[in-house]
Amino acid sequence: MNLNQLTIPSADVETSKAFYRALGLVLIVDSSPRYVRFECPDGESTFSIHLAENVRPDPGLIIYFECGDLDLFVAELGGKGIHIGSEPLDQRWLWREAHLSDPDGHHLCLYHAGENRRNPPWRLIAVDT
Repeated sequence: MNLNQLTIPSADVETSKAFYRALGLVLIVDSSPRYVRFECPDGESTFSIHLAENVRPDPGLIIYFECGDLDLFVAELGGKGIHIGSEPLDQRWLWREAHLSDPDGHHLCLYHAGENRRNPPWRLIAVDT
């Protein structure tokens, strides 16, 4: 099994489309104003947005995008006028993270974890059962 896609609701798909394109996602399906789908520039995952009424972002949901050079990427986004809620900061779980919200208020985390994303020092060792 592989996680392929995440779809989020938006009250304004056109505004969200512009925002996620500015983040660097590649638009592959454009059925505006009701639906758009992107590919991430690295890897094979996709991300889509569909039109919805009364969008209420879940405060417990965080959408993570991994970046190679987080500090440079965040600086570039700032140059495009994208507000970063918290600048890059090293976390105790060995990731460097910056946080922001999309136009609908969905919580995004831009991060760099490298090898620690899948293989932190505390990773459980698989045991055949």
